[in-house]
Amino acid sequence: MRLEDLPIKKGALIIDINERDKPFVVVYCQGKARITYLPEHGETKIITHQGKVKRIKFDEGEEF
Repeated sequence: MRLEDLPIKKGALIIDINERDKPFVVVYCQGKARITYLPEHGETKIITHQGKVKRIKFDEGEEF
């Protein structure tokens, strides 16, 4: 799975952006925080339903 859990300590989310060398997105829903890296090409869709994140779809296209 592409999503990694991020620890939340004392109500604070701490991310060291210096250790991350690629573009990323943080998704927070229902008390859980997760991080995923974005692909070099393509699109990433975050699908929600009734205010909750249901899934994240990665469409990296097709090589010709």
